[in-house]
Amino acid sequence: MGHWFQQNIVEPGKLPLLLALSAFVLTFAITRMITRMIRAGKGPFGNITPGGVHVHHVVPGVVLSVVGGFGAVASGQHGVAAGIFAVVFGVGAGLVLDEFALILHLDDVYWTEEGRQSVEVVVLTASLVLLVLAGFSPLGVDELNGEQEQNRLGVVLTYVVNFGFVLIALFKGKARMAVIGTLIPFIALIGALRLARPASPWAKRFYRRRHRARARAVLRAYHHDVRWAGPRRRFQDLIGGAPDRAPLPPGPGTRP
Repeated sequence: MGHWFQQNIVEPGKLPLLLALSAFVLTFAITRMITRMIRAGKGPFGNITPGGVHVHHVVPGVVLSVVGGFGAVASGQHGVAAGIFAVVFGVGAGLVLDEFALILHLDDVYWTEEGRQSVEVVVLTASLVLLVLAGFSPLGVDELNGEQEQNRLGVVLTYVVNFGFVLIALFKGKARMAVIGTLIPFIALIGALRLARPASPWAKRFYRRRHRARARAVLRAYHHDVRWAGPRRRFQDLIGGAPDRAPLPPGPGTRP
């Protein structure tokens, strides 16, 4: 195990990335635990409100991300400083992405349905970093042999083709497949070949007069959402906590 770790993590310079990922995941888990305790009114924790202003943890997260990012760039891939700055960056990134939905909506949506986007982005980010640690390179360049690596034209064509698949998958409304496809080209190829989501730019442009294709896209999206929406929501609730229930609209005859 020690030999494998030295050969596959330390020597290639991946130790800072592993430390950053560990700090990222641990920070997110601890932050969610604390916020859930605050929400439930348990424990010694509470919101930070100097002068009546609620300071969200995205604020120190941005500061730590900047310090850790610049420090990591300056220190390189090896040495104690690289590891320290990687941990600082991982902590900052965990705090920032835990409130990704707040940044996106410019509103405190932490415990709302929109707040699920933060959990989804954290899971996606951790998955991508794990793929990089496992040896995957952006757009599949790691799959080139020695002759192809020496052939610049081959490298450029590989980038262009795989990036084209990523763009098509993105325009078809398959953002997750497009992002993962930057590391695993086969995933982007599947996203590029399958029917587009009904509300995607691709469907609006190419399915406008193709009624059968539009109907198939709507039906496939419906079955996909019915099949996976429930498990995905339960997984998100397990990690980040269930959002607040939206208040029911007043019934007939009820005064607003």
